[in-house]
Amino acid sequence: MYLLPMSVKKTNLLSSAWSNLMIYLRLLFKSLISRMLLLTMLSVIVAQASSSFFWVNQFADSEEKLVLLNANNLAENALSTISFFKNLPLEYRYLVLEQLRDLGGSRFFVSLNSEKININPIAESELKRSIISTVDNVLRRRIAGDQELQIEFSHPDDLHVLKNDVLLKDLPPSWGAYSLIIPSVKPPILVIQLEVSQNEWLYLAAILPPPYLLSEKSIISSQQVVTLVFTTGILLIFIYLFFYWQTRPLEQLAFAVAEMSIDLYQKPLKEEGAAEIVTATRAFNRMQQKLQRYIQDREVLFRSISHDLKTPITRLRLRAELLDSEKQSEAFNHDLDDLEMLVKGALQTVKDTDIHENIQSVDVLKLLEQISSSQPDKIKIIAEKSAFYRGKPHALKRCFSNLIDNGIKYGKSVTVYLADSDESLQIVIQDNGPGIPAKELENIFTPYRRLHDDNEGYGLGLGISRNIIHAHNGQLHLVNRDQGGLEVIITLPRIYKSSL
Repeated sequence: MYLLPMSVKKTNLLSSAWSNLMIYLRLLFKSLISRMLLLTMLSVIVAQASSSFFWVNQFADSEEKLVLLNANNLAENALSTISFFKNLPLEYRYLVLEQLRDLGGSRFFVSLNSEKININPIAESELKRSIISTVDNVLRRRIAGDQELQIEFSHPDDLHVLKNDVLLKDLPPSWGAYSLIIPSVKPPILVIQLEVSQNEWLYLAAILPPPYLLSEKSIISSQQVVTLVFTTGILLIFIYLFFYWQTRPLEQLAFAVAEMSIDLYQKPLKEEGAAEIVTATRAFNRMQQKLQRYIQDREVLFRSISHDLKTPITRLRLRAELLDSEKQSEAFNHDLDDLEMLVKGALQTVKDTDIHENIQSVDVLKLLEQISSSQPDKIKIIAEKSAFYRGKPHALKRCFSNLIDNGIKYGKSVTVYLADSDESLQIVIQDNGPGIPAKELENIFTPYRRLHDDNEGYGLGLGISRNIIHAHNGQLHLVNRDQGGLEVIITLPRIYKSSL
């Protein structure tokens, strides 16, 4: 046996999964509720994104200006501190540093180091470069161009001080308590290093005043995403409940309209919901009542005429027997036989097509098996397990029985195929008979139309069967098979599908 490569199997599985997902999404967004939820969700996302975009471009710009202004003020203070230490005699510098650590008095963490401290910079951004440029421009006013100056930002947890192997967090808390009190947000720390003399570096570290906007601007922050998800979820729940409440009467109306062609005598719908739905429901109830009265009046009239014709036919048959001419008597009786056949056929048509029964879930496969049980040697059923179909069971059984009996009558045996899908339930009945001439495929459904001279039936079976299928919103077609025989194709739409 040939085995497919694993890559091909994975590709087929992915393709199948993607196809199933697309089918599921198409079915999901067919309903009014799902479309309204999708539209609401998209509206909220677009509204939040738009407001965030305007906020970033309007408010963030003003805060960036404030950051640059704070950076300028910090640079002026740093310049004063640098000038103070440069003018201080060497023997007093370390004494002042100790006083600053013990008593405070400076917004900077200040130290004199014997080496340049390597700073691990934070991520680059346009605002970071602007701040460093602003501080550099202020300091260069009084610092000679040949003096080495380094300005950089460091994360507080990775801030090196005094030596390259010493971190600020490793020092006693009091050393940085007056200048580097780290808030919970842990903003980056500005580090300024100036070589005041050979192997002597003045080290200044400070926190910029808020706001801390050194990261790149984003259209929507993580906090806004959380808020957006939460508010959208609450909104979707309320919208779903509201639209479910509002569309339930509309769904009931659609259900009743779909079933009216099968069951005209269903109960009137309860008029509820929005004003427009109430108006549509009231119009449907009135239309149904008018159709019921029309059908009832037609049935009463038709049955009365057909029944009353029996009496004059009987009288005419008695009078025909009194005629002297045997030839004329025979002709009269022949005409009366035809007339009586028409009356009986009309009554049978009304009786067989107008079946007052409730719509229910029908196991079509079981129904076909019941029909075949009387002649199992002549009826073969090929089918897989199918879902129940909503319809009138006695009417469907009468329809299938007529078609199968015709197939056995003219083709000796029949094969019945049953195929189920999400869209329709299809029944195909094949026989091995002589078939039907192509020009008669549509005319054969006309009442009393017969292609054979046998004395059985009135030529009404096919017409009645098609009327029953049409009443279930289905279609019935006749096709001559290439290999001989007739094929009856019945397609019943899956307006409602209930699982087994």
